Amino acid sequence: MEAKTKEQRIRVITGDITRQDTDAIVNAANSSLLGGGGVDGAVHRAAGPELKEESRRLAPCPTGEARTTKGYRLPAARVIHTVGPVWQGGTCNEAALLAAAYRNSLREALRVGARSIAFPAVSTGVYGYPQKEAALVAASTVLEVLRDNADIDEVRFVCFSEASAEAHRDALRQLGAAFDE
Repeated sequence: MEAKTKEQRIRVITGDITRQDTDAIVNAANSSLLGGGGVDGAVHRAAGPELKEESRRLAPCPTGEARTTKGYRLPAARVIHTVGPVWQGGTCNEAALLAAAYRNSLREALRVGARSIAFPAVSTGVYGYPQKEAALVAASTVLEVLRDNADIDEVRFVCFSEASAEAHRDALRQLGAAFDE
């Protein structure tokens, strides 16, 4: 059996981030880390009230940074909370802040020994980041980190919609990366 290259450790699926059996999932959080709408609300509801209690002690979390909690009732042992930027037309350092959110989430995964991690499409919901542009930032940042680190076995992009999943597949193709669907 042929070993997978680092780029082949990436999967793109349409699904529910709260049902992923990875070592860690990423929560697209707000700076308070106390839950909200979209992915953030879904993660908090699925994990249970203990998540809010632990999160409260780690707040605030500035845009681009990440904090880690237990997964509680989730299949994933850990939740990595990251705050992506609110889209303001692309003129307020949004790409760099979004890249930092992905990079710091992967650093947190490494810090806590998570070898598999599932990401939602950070900032593309109520924060309004355009899907195609966000997917390109996500894919390029993940590839950059994987090139330098063999301790991550799998990165999964778990997209809520097929349109978002296709944006991630297109970004990976544009970057010449191999991935599983």
